[in-house]
Amino acid sequence: MTMSLTTPDLTTTYLGLPLRSPLVVGAALPLSEHVEQLLVLEEHGAAAVVLHSLFEEQIEQEQLALHWHASQGEECYGEALSYLPQGAAVHEGPDTYLRLIERARRQLAIPVIASLNGSHPGRWVETARRIEAAGATALELNIYALPTDPELSSAAIETQVEEIVRQVRAQVRLPLAVKLGPFFTNLRAMARRLALAGADGLVLFNRFYQPDIDIEELELRPNLLLSTPHDLRLPLRWIALLHGREPLDLAASGGVHRGSDVVRLLMAGASVTQMVAVLLRHGPERLRGIEDELATWLMEHDYGSVRELQGCMSQQRCANPGEYERAQYLRAVQGPWPGLLP
Repeated sequence: MTMSLTTPDLTTTYLGLPLRSPLVVGAALPLSEHVEQLLVLEEHGAAAVVLHSLFEEQIEQEQLALHWHASQGEECYGEALSYLPQGAAVHEGPDTYLRLIERARRQLAIPVIASLNGSHPGRWVETARRIEAAGATALELNIYALPTDPELSSAAIETQVEEIVRQVRAQVRLPLAVKLGPFFTNLRAMARRLALAGADGLVLFNRFYQPDIDIEELELRPNLLLSTPHDLRLPLRWIALLHGREPLDLAASGGVHRGSDVVRLLMAGASVTQMVAVLLRHGPERLRGIEDELATWLMEHDYGSVRELQGCMSQQRCANPGEYERAQYLRAVQGPWPGLLP
């Protein structure tokens, strides 16, 4: 196939936001700890950045501290309910995060997407309004929970997730993406519920924390493993299944290390691809390399734009994707497996 001489159009749209390319930096420390780091990511080609998460626990801690300070001396002084003691408003979690959003929006030209991380409905979602006021371009809601209560049904868990999204949507007009793990009984049904609750997009998938055991010290050890290209297959499969079936933009997260990874996810139906591990391993310069690899592939295969590629290998036109997936499963387990057997 001959190479096109025309530079391909890499622009895409995510959550209603026009982006220069599908290459988005995902939520992670230390990539977004300081504005200076965000500026470097923008310089090397990031189309948007997702800030590291502000956690439900940090917000609740702030609310408890405010209540404690406000109530000190209230039984002794008549005017005590009308003031906050000096220092009561200084909270390194939420306030620092909001200042980061404000500075980033002033200095970056690309979208700045904030991230809220929680697991239960509650007052913490009101912070979404403060995030919007600080100037965030959009909000990614990272819902992380590991249910262990035997009395908590799968239906109740899904209702909790849906209620979190409804509560956040009630607070803001910002474009809203929901970052989920893959462990739902029926992910497509969950996607539909979240769309009805007010979500504009899904980020697939959250990487769950899986600790290890130190057999000498008899204690748990953090074991946060960076993704590899092998992790790409799970989001690839579900993006292909969900593309075009609900009014949701789809972002792929996990396993994006090369331009060819981006190509496959776009074919499945992703609007953007988020990357973290490859940048932690190789630095922000790798963004430019992945962009060049994507552009080169498009030119070599006579694609004029990213949009021509998006969804071409999805299951949008498959009448019964469940049966199709079952057939592919049978094909895989029955073999033959080239290269594995003599």
